[in-house]
Amino acid sequence: QVQLVESGGGLVQAGGSLRLSCAASGRPLSMRTMGWFRQAPGKEREFVACITWSGGDTYYRDSVKGRFTISRDNAKNTVWLQMDSLNAEDTAIYYCAATRVAVATTDPLDYRYWGQGTQVTVSS
Repeated sequence: QVQLVESGGGLVQAGGSLRLSCAASGRPLSMRTMGWFRQAPGKEREFVACITWSGGDTYYRDSVKGRFTISRDNAKNTVWLQMDSLNAEDTAIYYCAATRVAVATTDPLDYRYWGQGTQVTVSS
């Protein structure tokens, strides 16, 4: 089992920044791609970013490219999502997730473990 705990969410003005953290415990994150998803009120959960085990491959949804950066430290079993130039459309609950596979994937069905989520609210 892998337990994931997100932190770092909060209220920020448009144009501001937040850094989300995801701390994993239980089994190591060996060979697992890690991802961030988000869900806004009344909307489906959507992919935000993912990073492979080595950190060599990262993928982002188009709307966050150039603004968000995903990174990881396998020794610390931690994944981060640096979010800059935030806007109101980024308001959502952000979830950290760990896959069952080593390849990059945007499909939530490939993610086996999920955190409880952290709220990000961007005021305009």
